Amino acid sequence: MRNSIKLKDLDKNTKYLLSLFLITMGIGIFTGLYFVYLTTDMTPTGTIEQYRGSEIENKSDIPDKFKKPIENMVMTTHDHVNMFAIISFLLGFIFYFNSIVSNKLKFFLLIEPYFSIIITFSSMWLMRFYHPSFVYLMMISAALMYFIWYIMIVISLYELLITKR
Repeated sequence: MRNSIKLKDLDKNTKYLLSLFLITMGIGIFTGLYFVYLTTDMTPTGTIEQYRGSEIENKSDIPDKFKKPIENMVMTTHDHVNMFAIISFLLGFIFYFNSIVSNKLKFFLLIEPYFSIIITFSSMWLMRFYHPSFVYLMMISAALMYFIWYIMIVISLYELLITKR
């Protein structure tokens, strides 16, 4: 993966623009993770309950959470798959021009988030309608995707703001 354009060689204004974009994306991604924490406690049990509803022991009890209707599942999947693909593309496009990571590792970091998107949302459906144990696949693939996004942000910011020409 060779290219003649490097982040470190861009003019100062372009570096600042890209840096502000990356910082803003990082804040947005963190906010999304915080929302996941608020709704699921970032635990397998909380995630299962978010999609499959709360277990009730007594027929007279009212569940804390109800099973997520298929319409909500479709809307969540549609919105997130499309937005996550756009996030992956924009972060990946900027990251592509870094000179710190190259070859196979760069290629892996560029394409992996797309696989994680597909696995995360497929396992969400499988967890909801087939078996709760798919929550582990969902959590691992989502964690990997977020981790790689932050790797791309940090490396790109490092080259934009710290690395000299």
